[in-house]
This record gives sequence, structure tokens and C-alpha cells, in this order.
Amino acid sequence: TLQIVTPGSNTSLIQPGFSLLHFGNHVFYLGQKGWPKRSCPTGVFLLDLKNNVLKLRPTTFTNDSCYLPPLRHPAVCSFPTSQGGEITQYLIHGGKTPNNEISHKLYIMAMAFPVNKRVSLCCSEKDLAGDIPEARYGHSMNVVFSRGKTAVVMFGGRSYMPLNQRTTENWNNVIDCEPLIYLFDLQFGCSTSFNLRELQDGLSFHVSLARNDTVYIFGGHSMGNNFRPPNVYKIKVDLPLGSPAVSCTVINSKLSFSSSIATQTSPDEFVIVGGYESDSQKRLLCNGVFLDDETIDIQEIETPDWTGEIKHSKTWFGADMGKGAVLFGIPVDNKHQSTDCSFFFYVLNFGENDPALQTCSQGSTEEQEDSMPLEDSEEFTFNRDGNIFDEDT
Repeated sequence: TLQIVTPGSNTSLIQPGFSLLHFGNHVFYLGQKGWPKRSCPTGVFLLDLKNNVLKLRPTTFTNDSCYLPPLRHPAVCSFPTSQGGEITQYLIHGGKTPNNEISHKLYIMAMAFPVNKRVSLCCSEKDLAGDIPEARYGHSMNVVFSRGKTAVVMFGGRSYMPLNQRTTENWNNVIDCEPLIYLFDLQFGCSTSFNLRELQDGLSFHVSLARNDTVYIFGGHSMGNNFRPPNVYKIKVDLPLGSPAVSCTVINSKLSFSSSIATQTSPDEFVIVGGYESDSQKRLLCNGVFLDDETIDIQEIETPDWTGEIKHSKTWFGADMGKGAVLFGIPVDNKHQSTDCSFFFYVLNFGENDPALQTCSQGSTEEQEDSMPLEDSEEFTFNRDGNIFDEDT
């Protein structure tokens, strides 16, 4: 199903390159336009989608959290408690700041225990040792499981030219990062790089899907030769007691795209939506990807009934909302410039659930922007013993 949603409060902060983090029924927005304001110093918002109105509600961090800049096009991946388990934290690496600086940092984002139905997040910075990847954006990260251990696979991206090659004329020129596979061991905080002969060209804005000990890399764009390879790179990771081993198999898929969005509809099924076939041609197709232990099956699936605005717009962007739903936007044309927001927003749903049920309003019994803020002395809480009351009482 394809549904247009009405922009509400704070949606003017949505811009291309944003990310969504989904913890259970809560979806958080990361990557706001500009630097955070006092109304939301964290720059991270709870996505509230009720009655077909999209709102961003300010979110707080715990006192022991570090600062997280608003990052566009970072690599973001969920880190479940166990294989197929509940998502308890997200990893965020790289991305561009509002000053167009490229980050090299790795952050861990977790949801803190809600107090008084107010959701807060805990953000911490993770230091790495060993082969540390350079600052980049447009890359990917995935968690793999092998022999009872976990690791994070990072690949691709773009970065600025090395300082010794930069002049005034090309200062902001970006190049492909080297096509290395990085393996992070978060337990010991170490990073190892692997140079695989199957990966010759740098790649960015690709789609990466993980299952067990394998990461599949689809599409992407190589700046060096302006090429979108029609290959799937199957990256297999083995984590024995000694040194890890990484291998790559190239599968020809005849799919050539970049900047597509992937959403997971079941443990072994994914959908790849949209993107670009070339610099000037949007990709209006959707593909189902079915993974098992050894094989990969890619099928073209029925596309939604795209609106005229979507078909005729030159650009689009979005992110995965989780549970088979995708939020994406297209620029508002000149005829509609009277609106406050620069984009039309749509929710494309491949799952069985209504996306409106996937997001949970913060303080759902009242609209924050319509109520008077309480002074500190006026706030009060109830302590509850056991589970006498349900969540809404």
C-alpha cells in the first residue's frame, strides 16, 4: 500500500540522507536539517504517525550520553541481543555534518528504560583500535553471527580527497573509499581490514542485507568509473578461535541501481525499493529478495500505484521504518511552494501491519506542542508496585 501523509510539527527538519532507528514500536529520526536547536538539543526525534499526520517529537538523552551530531548518510545497523532476537541497540558510523565535515566516529545508540512514559535514548562513542576506517559516508554496516560470536562488517563509502592532494579548486571533491572489508569486534574494540580480489572498485549508496554469517551487497555507485555494477557480492565471515576469515563470491543479478531502500518483511525476506538506475533516471521498481543458507532468489514484485508527483519528480529519498514499511519524500514543486514543508511524504507498506500502529506517540494522551510546559516543581510521578496497572492506566 502507498499512502501520502500530512506533514506536522518539526517535519521541516527532514532532509535527504536521514536515518530511522526502530526499537520495538518506537521509531526515531536521526539526521535533522541544520544543527540542533534548544527545543531538541539532541537532534533525535520520535517519529509520531497518527491519523495520517507525521510529526517529529523531541527526544532526550540520558545524562551519561555523549553528543551526537546530526549526520546525513551514515552507516546504520541494528544490533540484536542474539541471532534473530530483539533489537536493543544501533551502531552509527560516519556521515556528513551540517558543515559538510565527514565523521569517522562510531556511536552506539540504545533505548533507556522509559520513565513516566517519556522515552529517552542513551548514546555512547565506541573507540576502535587496529585498522581504523577513514571518515566516510554512503557506506554500510551489518552484524554477522558465526560460531556463537558476532562481528560487524563495514564496506564502501565516499570521503574527501587526502589532504596532500587537495587544492583550493578541488577542496570539496569526494572520491571512493578503498574497497576494503572492515571487521569490527565490539567486545575488544578492534578493527581488521581485508583486501579481497573480487572487490576492485569503490562502492557507495549500495544495499546490504545480512543473514547469519553472510552479508549480501547489491548495487551501489562507483564514482571512479561512474558505474552501477549489476552484481551481488556475497561476503562470508568465519569467526574461529584464531584469526577471522572473510571470503567473497560474485553473483550476477542484472540489477543495477543506487540509493535504494531495503526493508525486511520476514526473517528471510526483504524488499528493495526505488533508487536510481542512472544519475538522471529514477528506479520505479521493487524487488523481493529471499535468502536461505546457500542461495539467494531475487524476484521483481508488484509495484504500488505511484502517484503522478512521484513519477515526475527527479529525486526521491527515504529510510526503512521497520516491519516492511518505508518512509520516503519527494520535493514539492513550484506550484505547491506555499506549503511550509519542502517535501511530500509517503509511507509505502509491504508488511501486514498498519504503519500507524508501529510508531508510538511520546505522551500519547496529549499533544506536546498544544499544552503548557510544566515547571520542574509541578511535575509528579506515581510509583507502582508490581503490575497492578497496565501501560495506559
